[in-house]
Amino acid sequence: MAQENLVVCGKCGGVNRLPPARNARDAKCGKCGSKLFSGHPADVDAPTFDRQVARSSLPVVVDIWARWCGPCKMMAPAYEAAANELEPHVRLIKLNSDNEQAVAARLGIRSIPTMILFHGGQEVARTSGAMTAGQIVRWVRDHLPTAAA
Repeated sequence: MAQENLVVCGKCGGVNRLPPARNARDAKCGKCGSKLFSGHPADVDAPTFDRQVARSSLPVVVDIWARWCGPCKMMAPAYEAAANELEPHVRLIKLNSDNEQAVAARLGIRSIPTMILFHGGQEVARTSGAMTAGQIVRWVRDHLPTAAA
């Protein structure tokens, strides 16, 4: 029997149990009522980032970016397209390195855009530089355990 997934809401940070038989794309947060998967990566603050990584049973990809970064702006539509393809099996979020400097420092961010893949609360892979949607999807799938992909 498949195990329930724990999914952290991108809006309020509430942790939701999602039974495997339930259509994840239609699921809503029990706390705030927002859709759990919208195909749009949420821009998160430090507490929501920590909660996504620590509490979600889904793999989490974070794009560390900044408003002034040209390659970050260039990659934003590709990252959104990748979210639309990878959800609901993988959660994609964004973290603004200017707004969340302490988290960026804790993660050892030296250049942006940087994407980090977390699974089970642990960093699995990291890459820097702008990518196309296809490259992002391939990178995520190449670095996930078979059961999570």
